[in-house]
Amino acid sequence: MPRMMLGLSVMLLVNSALADERVVTPRPVPATRPEMKQLLEDMKSRKLRIPLPELTEEQKVELGERGGSYESRLRFHYLPPGEGSVFGGGGSRPAQAAGTTPPAARDFTRNADENMTLSYPFKTRLFWIVSRTNNCQYCLGHQEQKLSAAGMLEEEIAALDSDWGRFPPEEQAAFAYARKLTYEPNRLADADIIALREHYTDLQILEMTLSVAGNNAINRWKEGSGVPQSRDGSSFFRRAQADIPADRPVPNESFLTPTPTAFASAITKVAPLEIDLKTGQPTRMGISTRPVLESRSEVEAVLAIARKRTPRLPVLSEEAARTALGDSAPAGPLPAWIRLMANFPRESRGRLSSLNAINNSNGDLTPLMKAQVSWIIARQDRAWYATGMVRSRLKELGQTDEQIFALDGKWDQFSRADRSLFQFARKLAATPIALTDDEVAEALEQTSPRHVVQLINFVTSRAYFDRVTEAAGLALDPL
Repeated sequence: MPRMMLGLSVMLLVNSALADERVVTPRPVPATRPEMKQLLEDMKSRKLRIPLPELTEEQKVELGERGGSYESRLRFHYLPPGEGSVFGGGGSRPAQAAGTTPPAARDFTRNADENMTLSYPFKTRLFWIVSRTNNCQYCLGHQEQKLSAAGMLEEEIAALDSDWGRFPPEEQAAFAYARKLTYEPNRLADADIIALREHYTDLQILEMTLSVAGNNAINRWKEGSGVPQSRDGSSFFRRAQADIPADRPVPNESFLTPTPTAFASAITKVAPLEIDLKTGQPTRMGISTRPVLESRSEVEAVLAIARKRTPRLPVLSEEAARTALGDSAPAGPLPAWIRLMANFPRESRGRLSSLNAINNSNGDLTPLMKAQVSWIIARQDRAWYATGMVRSRLKELGQTDEQIFALDGKWDQFSRADRSLFQFARKLAATPIALTDDEVAEALEQTSPRHVVQLINFVTSRAYFDRVTEAAGLALDPL
């Protein structure tokens, strides 16, 4: 069947749902740039979502400067040994960094692989688009600082939110792709990749996809755990000082800077906002919309199509992938997702190690819970490669198809603790805008901080995996 017909068939099945599931978020989303800047500044005193135990004297010595970091403490106390986050840095203890922890995440907007060709400022602009879409205040503030440190003027950064016409056509196409992959990965289709091919090579599109998927992972870690905004951006400014053109002002560490008149009242075209039907104006409330899940028969039909589809992005042969990855390649036949990532071997070795650690760590989340959460997220994302993969995993764990598809329902047969984790994961995976403090508190009450932090970390990995594999349109691996 021709590729376009395959894509059309999938879209017809996906769009067969009669209504959308809508979540109007309780936390306001800034609609204009001055509102956004004020919220960035306010989030410096954000209330922590997850409690931390007191440090012992031995732990204070062990952590050193990291003992003052909420984020480092979350990893130290609650992630199991050897489990770092896919992009947020490794672990927990200095001894692990020496050998057992997956490599600490680099600033992945900078090229970590010789096959990567997209520039650091460009990928940082994409990170800004992703963070504005997800209303991740921590990441958005950092991208503001990084773009300013890299030499972008205030009006240039402001234009990212409301006037893409100031950017070249190729960047406008990339911005649209980044926003769609972030907010509506379920709607991604062949046409989105075809549009990018007017400006970028397939390898550049894959690089862009990996970068944007990584941005989404970081957003979910920061927002899920409620990391407060950094007090200043001194680390970014020191790193970029030599790169700032002489005629550009040194970046200001406060977010409360003047906004050019042309952008002072401009409404965001990036952040998804609910529109008041009476006034036609944004309500300042974010909105998350995904189609109602398909029936089991529709899922079976889409998976049958996905088994035969041709990938949208380049997948290496088994031999080429093994050569590229070396000892990082696992034993046995290499699945399509690993052969896809092998296009960037230096970048992928660390990612493969981190994903493997998160999936297989002996933490508080059982293998069955991880597989169930993976199914819930993949179904919501319409990530068909991931759906087929986790279905096989659930069957390995003794689950029947009836039990698997029951995860698409209301979860009445599950315990309150399981339901709290399912709800937490589903909302955080859809968009960080949708997860409320009350839902975090419910999951903490029903389980523990260890369960919640490990779940956040796991959701970041699924947000990354679903977006990469489905953007690439991978065919399901043979059973």
